[in-house]
Amino acid sequence: MKEKVNIEERVERAVSLFKNGYNCSQSVVVAYADYFGLDETLAARVSASFGGGMGRLREVCGAVSGSFMLAGLKYASADPADKAAKTENYTVVQELAEKFRQHNGSIICRELLGLAQKKDDPVPSDRTPEYYKRRPCSEYVAIAARVIGEKLNGEG
Repeated sequence: MKEKVNIEERVERAVSLFKNGYNCSQSVVVAYADYFGLDETLAARVSASFGGGMGRLREVCGAVSGSFMLAGLKYASADPADKAAKTENYTVVQELAEKFRQHNGSIICRELLGLAQKKDDPVPSDRTPEYYKRRPCSEYVAIAARVIGEKLNGEG
């Protein structure tokens, strides 16, 4: 059994990664990469498309998607016939979604950000002080990193 993660250190790392330019999904996944023995560059690449609610489509929050990816590393099987493992994984995903929803009211990016449009321009926003003032994304990154950490530690 893996030793427990220091959740607050992971949360701080995820927020720091976000504030240094990683998207919301990458921030959560990279913050836990070492726990799963993943190369950080690979972790950042595999989670890159999920920022902005999946490529700025503003669907499922990227931080939430990142937590789901991590759940797949712990609670899934590579065997497509393993129905029990699939059931466990989907159960964990639903639990993570519900915990995030309890904190924020939704797991949908556009709802969290109060956006009316269904999708956004694919060009990422510049990370300026104004960006961080009007976007609560670092808070969502922290919550998603905390929720997955609690689950990994058997607390959630």
